[in-house]
Amino acid sequence: MAKNSTDFVLRPFEGLPGEPDWVALKEVVPAATAPARTTKKYGSKDVLVTTVLPQAWPALHRADGVVLLALQTVGGSGDASRDLAAALLEALEVEPGTAIESTGLPEPGPRLQDVLDLTVPFEVTLQESFSYWLAPDVERTADLTAAIEDADAGIIDTHKLAAADSAYWCRMGAREFLRWAQPHDEQTVLDGLARLHAKRESGFDGHKFVGYFRSSGLVVPVWELARGTEAEDLEGPVAAFAPAFAEALAQTTPLDANERRARAGLVARQVTLR
Repeated sequence: MAKNSTDFVLRPFEGLPGEPDWVALKEVVPAATAPARTTKKYGSKDVLVTTVLPQAWPALHRADGVVLLALQTVGGSGDASRDLAAALLEALEVEPGTAIESTGLPEPGPRLQDVLDLTVPFEVTLQESFSYWLAPDVERTADLTAAIEDADAGIIDTHKLAAADSAYWCRMGAREFLRWAQPHDEQTVLDGLARLHAKRESGFDGHKFVGYFRSSGLVVPVWELARGTEAEDLEGPVAAFAPAFAEALAQTTPLDANERRARAGLVARQVTLR
């Protein structure tokens, strides 16, 4: 193994509060933030975890002293948690107003699970603008304003549901979708979806299950919603569907022949993300 390599970790965010939301912000949510804090050993510093930063920076020590840590970055080692911890620790050390533009491949060392205070809830706030990249008292020049407006133009309308953990409604063009990141291991989720799909119960209220993403060891099932469904329209149907989904996930008996066929069909619909 090379000196700078780290072991591959299938579920790099396992053990962090809100693991499915970490995965969702890393892969399927365009603009959002969530608070975190380092442990006493690492200074008890407040951190703002974000989906993305300008030019795919891994981290930013904002001019007002706030440290931002981005999840949607390019490249990295086999352990996203180690990569992010390395970027965070570097950002804590630089002067305010400094961006961490790249980190390279870190040597084995502390991971987010070692650096962050695990008692702090990972509470996601969806953002309609990337204006939080700048400290509130920073003068908005024409260039800065234009850059943020350009970034904002790419934000897909997204809302986090209250009816279920880590469930996100989004609108892409004229179509609406539900993306629901699951906290269970991949095989459990696929078996549960297969049990429902075999009974033609994987959809609900005119909303059709269409496939799933795989990322960071978790599964994010996706439903295409009835045309024109708004986020608030989805709260009741998701709340009603959740018990049946939970029951399917909890079953441990072997899949029957029909369920195995359904599962094979589901696997063909997967999209693997980084």
